[in-house]
Amino acid sequence: MAEYVINGGRRLNGCIEIQGAKNSALPILAAAVLCREEVILHNCPIISDTDTCIKILRYLGCSVYRDGHTVSVDSRNMYRYDIPAELMREMRSSIVFMGAILGRMKKAEVSLPGGCELGPRPIDLHISSLARMGAEFEEGHGTISCSTEKGIHSSEINLAFPSVGATENIILAAVCSDSTVTVTNAAKEPEICDLAEFLNKCGARITGAGEGTLYIEGVKSLSGTQHIIIPDRIAAVTYMSALSVCGGRLLLKGISPLCLRGTANAFEQSGMLADYDKEGLHISADGVPERVRLVRTMPYPGFPTDAQAPVMAMSCFARGTSVFVENIFESRYRHVSELCRMGANIYVQGKVAVVEGSRDISGATVEAKDLRGGAALVVAGLGAGGRTVVKNINYIERGYEALEENLGNVGADIIKM
Repeated sequence: MAEYVINGGRRLNGCIEIQGAKNSALPILAAAVLCREEVILHNCPIISDTDTCIKILRYLGCSVYRDGHTVSVDSRNMYRYDIPAELMREMRSSIVFMGAILGRMKKAEVSLPGGCELGPRPIDLHISSLARMGAEFEEGHGTISCSTEKGIHSSEINLAFPSVGATENIILAAVCSDSTVTVTNAAKEPEICDLAEFLNKCGARITGAGEGTLYIEGVKSLSGTQHIIIPDRIAAVTYMSALSVCGGRLLLKGISPLCLRGTANAFEQSGMLADYDKEGLHISADGVPERVRLVRTMPYPGFPTDAQAPVMAMSCFARGTSVFVENIFESRYRHVSELCRMGANIYVQGKVAVVEGSRDISGATVEAKDLRGGAALVVAGLGAGGRTVVKNINYIERGYEALEENLGNVGADIIKM
């Protein structure tokens, strides 16, 4: 199995073009099954999760063609409504296909999703929301079957938690219907806005994306379109964390201030200097970050849970003590034990982690246990003294495109073996 070998302590200087957002590309690829004409998506990241999406689409009967970062999807000949368990297990976000298939075929059959082990990620909100819209469910032997033989009902849904996945499934199930669905306490993430923008280009009537209350007025059908996927804000945060521990200057091309809402304060506290222009974000750091006093992961516009691990890796090198409170997932500290192998001083009690910064972080052989935790180990390896080997990088490649090439091009000593 492939691994990264990193010799730390190199300064970073140059330009990195930020990839398309994984968390935007996946639901938009799923949404393509609702369109009765060809969809062309630009800036689609070349990562294993989009590869899995393409395999699912082809299994369903769609014609899919990829040319670099451009993916075309023609779902006119789609004929299946089920997804095999082996494909569902490859990707944690695969459950978003349930709403899309239901919206197109009026029935869907999926198994529970796989991907990173982040602890319980119940899909109760997905099921209860779709049930309020008229879907009927049967569960057994790890499979969920649902149908809307009587159509989607007009309904008002108040989400107990602003779940991104549940919000996406509601949108995808409701957008091609004869009904109007209102969602209060909906997720506000930029990826939700990108999905709504894509669907509206295809003829949907969705308003309120990013504002907390969504209105979905169903339409008969959707046409094709071309769409550019937004930049990946978590990839940008990862490169910012790397620069903070290595020092140097980077241009992160394509990123906007809106994308980094919720994380900007942490990097300001670290001492990073940042400036935006039409090209993107210019950042500089001296390689010795200041402590980040308190990070609380929250739904957007709060600090994103996906950014917690890379920023924690940065804090391992900081002057002083940083405190993290993980409010989204129960098992999002699986990277801590591996960081401690490298000499990090981290103490975990429940959902709280206390990080005492140190300049004595040294290279070691460590294992990625999930996507963002794996990225944190790369950040730590870049700042550490000596040689770091990061194993199980299949997790990292689920969400980061050409990570070793991008870092190598700006001065890091990192190779994929």
